[in-house]
Amino acid sequence: MIRVVTGLSAVVFYVDLVSEVFDSSVLAAKLPGAWTLRATNFPMWVDGTRHNPEFSYESVEGDELTLTDTVSYTTRTGEVKTIIGTDRLRGDEFVWRGQGWLKVLTSHWQVVGADDNFDTMVLRFSKSRLTPAGIDVLTRVDSDVPAVRSAVAHATDKFGLSAEDFASLTWLL
Repeated sequence: MIRVVTGLSAVVFYVDLVSEVFDSSVLAAKLPGAWTLRATNFPMWVDGTRHNPEFSYESVEGDELTLTDTVSYTTRTGEVKTIIGTDRLRGDEFVWRGQGWLKVLTSHWQVVGADDNFDTMVLRFSKSRLTPAGIDVLTRVDSDVPAVRSAVAHATDKFGLSAEDFASLTWLL
């Protein structure tokens, strides 16, 4: 399915790969593990206050696809901070809900593309009450993925990105 997302100055087309390629069994098998943020346009990661973000997904037993979602990063002062939440697959997207004092917050995200080995993936986040829409490019912590930027640039369709999306990314590593 092709979705049209309208912005102030452009229309962005992207392939909704979650429902067509990444069904719940594929996501359950491929998402768990530790991931490093390689590129993003999400303000939280490009404002210079948070460094070395790592995402960790762990499966939670149950009938529906549910993941424990742990994000860790280092502050400017060297302190390690952690954000913990729960992701539940609802249709073609995950709904994240924070834990602790973040329990009142939710966000929606999708895996919109990945390489053949699922060592690199692209997540697309919807706008929430507190955050803008955004895109993250992640690679597995334990994988050797050379030239990620080049690989994504040469296969933007495979990664669910338009040329405009790719141009909006800040590359961190």
